[in-house]
Order: sequence, then structure tokens, then C-alpha cells
Amino acid sequence: MADPRFTLHPVPGTATGPYGITAGPDGALWATLVHAGAVLRLHPGGEHAVHPLGAPGSGPSVITAGPDGALWFTRMRDHRIGRITPGGDLTDHGLEPGCAPFGITAGPDGALWFTETRSGRIGRITVEGQVSAFPLPVADAFPAFITAGADGALWFTLNRAAALGRVTCGGEVTLHPLPRPDAAPVGIAAGPDGALWFTDIAAGLIGRLRPDGTITEYPLDDPGSRPHAVVAGSDGGCWYTEWGTGRLGRITPDGRITGYALPAVGTSGAPGAPGAPEVCDAAHATAPEPHGLAFGPDGALYVALEAGAVARFAP
Repeated sequence: MADPRFTLHPVPGTATGPYGITAGPDGALWATLVHAGAVLRLHPGGEHAVHPLGAPGSGPSVITAGPDGALWFTRMRDHRIGRITPGGDLTDHGLEPGCAPFGITAGPDGALWFTETRSGRIGRITVEGQVSAFPLPVADAFPAFITAGADGALWFTLNRAAALGRVTCGGEVTLHPLPRPDAAPVGIAAGPDGALWFTDIAAGLIGRLRPDGTITEYPLDDPGSRPHAVVAGSDGGCWYTEWGTGRLGRITPDGRITGYALPAVGTSGAPGAPGAPEVCDAAHATAPEPHGLAFGPDGALYVALEAGAVARFAP
């Protein structure tokens, strides 16, 4: 039986791929459509609008609210940073060819900070479009998500270097190795407890880095769950997505874990909408493939499902 706490908002079109999601200053949710090369605006009431970028293969990935009242996002496949206003006006800024930006967040200095997965650098872009970059002290580290920490610095995951990284607003970089040499951290968020929380997609666990440098690992029930993104909640816990098992999870500061199965997404054969995603029965289910998640202005949690929908969860 379907969990009544979930509401599914299908995205029109085929192979759209909702991926990153964030709350905007206009009371709506904004999501990247990684396969369609577009950005989605979703009102909590269900009304939506799709804004094509004019570059279907650009691979918009992670999106965040900027200090200028606009939404900023990475375009991983054509190596650009995009910007969209709540009114739908689009601009973009070119980066070094081949750098493949992925994570992005607003920094305490009024700029946007992002990761360059292939060039191994942390980038900074001002709202005026001035770009600078800071190299990492390790090669082929694949920096992924990035977040602003409570200490005034930016923290990021190094997916191929089994470490977390820290960069000051002045560009000083330090690394914090994780206990497992084969760790593959992806998502990271500053928790309400003052710690950094991260996902380890390879080991199937959630990690916590305390301000004193202590790292604690919390294994999930399924080692193949492949936890992806994580976000802090106003309820004192952190919420995360399990890409491999199609689940949503919550972890408390003392490590108590609760999981919720996300609704499946299918395809419709309705005339005029071939291939459009919809809620479906188990016989026609498609794994939801959850990635980014964000709390909306209505207090609900919204999850981007790469299978073609945004799920709303009312805890």
C-alpha cells in the first residue's frame, strides 16, 4: 500500500532526469533536469514550469539559492555555471574547458563556491561572474558536493580520495582523511548539531565529522543502498537519499536511523503524452533513483527522482 505521506509530482516529457533541488526565494522549489538540459520550477501546490537552457546536453546538476535572489547551478557536461531568476531569465558563465563542475553552494563571503570534478579544483564565482579556482593537494580526487560550514569555511567531499576537504574564503585548502581507505563520500551538509554529515556511496553509510575532528560512521541496513545526497532538517536530524534502494532516510545526532520507501515512477501510454512519467502499480514500476533533496517553504521534504518526478514527503 502506498505511503500517504508521499505525493508524486511527475515532470512532463521523456528522459528529463530531475537531479538537484533547492528552495528558492519565491516560495517554489527549483530542480535541475539533467537529461533534458532544463530547470524546473515547482510550486508546493503542484503548478510547474520548465525552463530549457538551450543546450540539451549541458547536464545541469546541483542547484542552490544565491545571495542575489537568483538560483545558481552547475552545468557539468558543457563546463558552465548557470543562473536563473525567479522570473525565468537565464544567463551562464563559462569555465575552463573540461573541468566538469558539479556541487555548488552559497558561501559566507557573498560568492558561490563549486567543485570541479575533473580538474581537481574548488571554484568561486561572484554574482558579477568573476571566477577564481583553488587547486587541491591530491590528484584525481573527484570533488563532489560542497556546503558552507558553521566555521565560516566551505567543506566538500573527495569521492576518489577517501577524504573530506575544507577551503577557507581565502583559498587555503586542508584535507581530512576518512577511516576507510576505500571510502567514496558524495553528499555533505552542515548539521543542526554543528557537525558535518556526509554520505559514503561505496560503503553504504552515513558519516559525521565533529568540530573536534572526530569521525563517526553509521552503517545502513543495506550496504548496497548507495546513499547520495544529505540535507539538514529543522527537526534536529539529517535526511538523505538512498539511490541504490530507492529510499529516503533520516538520522538523528545520536545515530538512530529511520527509512522510508519512495514511490515508484512509471510511464503512461495516454494519447498526447507518450512516455510521460506517472504514479504506477508495481507491475509497471521504475526505480525512483533519488538524488537531491530539499525542504520547501511548506515544511515538507522534496526529493528529485531521476526516473522523472519530484516526490513530496510530509514527515
